[in-house]
Amino acid sequence: MSTVSAWNIYRTRFLIKAKQLTEPLAFVDTFGREQRGQPGDYLVESSEGSRSIQRREIFEDVYVAMGPAEESSSAGLRTGAAVTGFQRNLGSPVASA
Repeated sequence: MSTVSAWNIYRTRFLIKAKQLTEPLAFVDTFGREQRGQPGDYLVESSEGSRSIQRREIFEDVYVAMGPAEESSSAGLRTGAAVTGFQRNLGSPVASA
């Protein structure tokens, strides 16, 4: 069973990639912060490659969908550029209690 759906492009002032969670997800991000999400929340990846989880209510109030992300090359997020090639690690897994 997949934890997240397909990547899509969204924008506010910056382009980001996001996947809506289909199962609970927890991990420690690259800054050492514990990230936890429930089905319906969003896994968000910034143009710098850092990942975090945003609650559905906040995400859908702030971001505007731009369409599916392309996964065919290694180019990063840039204004006016396609979103492609994101194969980064989520960070360390969080131990379950």
